[in-house]
Amino acid sequence: MGSLGDNGGNWPGDGGSPEGLPDLPAEWGVIVIPDDLSELSDEVTVVRAELRRERTRSRWQRFTDRPGLRVLRRVGSASLRAPVLIISMAVLVTIASLFASAWPGPARSPATQRTASTTDEGSGKLPALDLVDADHRTVSLRAQLPAVVLLTDGCDCDALIEATTAAVRPEIAVVIVISGKAPNPPTAQTPPTSNTPQAQGKTVRSLRDPTSELRSTLELPAKNDGTAAVLLVSRTGEIVRKIPRTASLGDYEPDLARL
Repeated sequence: MGSLGDNGGNWPGDGGSPEGLPDLPAEWGVIVIPDDLSELSDEVTVVRAELRRERTRSRWQRFTDRPGLRVLRRVGSASLRAPVLIISMAVLVTIASLFASAWPGPARSPATQRTASTTDEGSGKLPALDLVDADHRTVSLRAQLPAVVLLTDGCDCDALIEATTAAVRPEIAVVIVISGKAPNPPTAQTPPTSNTPQAQGKTVRSLRDPTSELRSTLELPAKNDGTAAVLLVSRTGEIVRKIPRTASLGDYEPDLARL
């Protein structure tokens, strides 16, 4: 093993370096160079391995630090966040719907029993028809709204007319419609007059539909079985309820409040 202990003509006596080379750092301590360099093979192997690892990391870091790859990393990160957010929202909505379906709601009141033979809810608009009154004057049917329209041809419905007139509010008219041409001599039905609720501020009108257009338009076939067809019509002309056959106020009295 060689050492720096002897001068050997290699190092100046004053401690300087040969040929003007700078001194070695003091923190390196004493450096011993073996006579046989093969003794450093283990150290050389370790240093080379470290250099390879450092070179591999540096190349990969340099590769991943390129601007194009940085953009791809950001896009990939954003594309992963969006599906995760969608899946999370879907799970939350599913859980909320399960809780809502399992949560007990308010008890439903039983539906009102209908005693009429058939009933149509929300049957559209009242046709814009001109009918004829007892003095042969033309009267617009829609001008009487809101109204309860009773189609009474073939029916002795005085009791139904009186009950309906007594049940409606003052602003609701009771319109009695008789289909077909007037007989000769005339025997047209007329509403009660002085001894009826009409004298108490209620409006009752009797009109004739010579061509039976109201029945045909609303598909209300005439039946001579002692029943009347009833239309409950709002102020805007909407038919709130249509009853093809009834003889009792109870079949539609609960719906009068909807006019």
